[in-house]
Amino acid sequence: MKIIIAGAGEVGFHLAKLLSFESQDITLIDSKRSSLANAETHLDIRVIKGDATSIAVLRDAQIDQTDLVIAVTSSETTNITVCVLSKQLGAKRTVARISNTEFLEHKDEVGFEKFGIDELISPEALASAEIGLLLNQSAFNDTYEFEDGALTMIGLSLSRTADFVGKTVHEAASIFPHLEFIPIAIQRFGTQYTLIPRGDTKFKEGDQVYFMTTKAGVDEIYKLTGKVRHDIKNVMILGGSKIGYQTASNLCGNKFNVKLIESNAEKAFEIADDVPNCLVINGDGRNVELLQEESIQEMDAFIAVTGNSETNIMSCLVAKSKGVKKAIALVENMDYYQLSHSIGIDTLINKKLLAANNIFRYIRKGEVVAMTKLNNMNAELLEFEVKENAAVCNEIIKEIDIPRSAIIGGIVREGEGFIPLGDFKIACGDRIVVCCLPQSIAKVEKLFV
Repeated sequence: MKIIIAGAGEVGFHLAKLLSFESQDITLIDSKRSSLANAETHLDIRVIKGDATSIAVLRDAQIDQTDLVIAVTSSETTNITVCVLSKQLGAKRTVARISNTEFLEHKDEVGFEKFGIDELISPEALASAEIGLLLNQSAFNDTYEFEDGALTMIGLSLSRTADFVGKTVHEAASIFPHLEFIPIAIQRFGTQYTLIPRGDTKFKEGDQVYFMTTKAGVDEIYKLTGKVRHDIKNVMILGGSKIGYQTASNLCGNKFNVKLIESNAEKAFEIADDVPNCLVINGDGRNVELLQEESIQEMDAFIAVTGNSETNIMSCLVAKSKGVKKAIALVENMDYYQLSHSIGIDTLINKKLLAANNIFRYIRKGEVVAMTKLNNMNAELLEFEVKENAAVCNEIIKEIDIPRSAIIGGIVREGEGFIPLGDFKIACGDRIVVCCLPQSIAKVEKLFV
């Protein structure tokens, strides 16, 4: 697939890096030579120094032969312009990064496709939505919803008290025959090895396990894993960034009690005016005395979303030491992901990864309608829509040649989620969620083409 990425900032470089690993034909455009230098040296891609809104630059990048244009510069206006021009010049699909979330709220009403923009993404809005989901499923350290919650992926670390520790998947299924969930991926404690569980796979203490569940199965997982559902009501947010602002606004709208700490006085006053139900404190959130004065020990959740990853991590550790049940830190460095569980922070989020997940579904074959990568694990979750000519259409699951390093986690039919067994027959229009390791992605895609 031929892909043009406009903008070599954090999101653009990260996308170029991920896509180049998949041997895609990538061209990266940026007006600053310094931004392109790292990509040109370390990645097997083509770079062009120039203005991505220039028709000459786009033609130099062979825009008329391009399958996908991803505009992720720091300027929303530039991104929209790049997509409009690219579509007129022959690009097949376009994705624009935006910062104004009003565009997302009214995209159907405005009809951005008419202008040549196929998809709008906001890394900040994605991060804010992820935080909201994590607070709703407070005992879990990773979560993702398919089809408005008809199916939910949840990740957790198995404690010694979990009912099925020491049992195989098959044994657990026979003891609890009516379960509304299925394990789809496991990472052994202290390793970076990801495995797709089969019937003879044994659950072990400390495993990071991902389950696919229906709405009814969430409570069952709480019971069987020994996790406690905490009612989260009091939330403290560190940092009045776009993510902090958006999260505070969303949580206040959902009747949470929110305190937000921002060191910049002007920004603090702006947030206080825009989000009147949020208590905004102008101060340095790295100051432990300030956190104690603002009753951090009484908070149910602490969310650190400043522009500094180290500040976010350290403040979350302080929050955990004060008894806060849920701590979420925004990090820019992907390497920090591997440390999250070992250092005691519940969840790390990364807006580059969230944006990449959102865009990745456009480069997958088959009718991919949603996709996410599992945090710190070498596995992808893909949601396919079954078309009439797809290889799996009208087939029974046990008769489909699914690679061993992949598993069907769930099926959504007419808005209802199912955890399918081997005799489940797939129908046209079903939405199927598959968890797979990189080596099996190509084979899985062929099943849905």
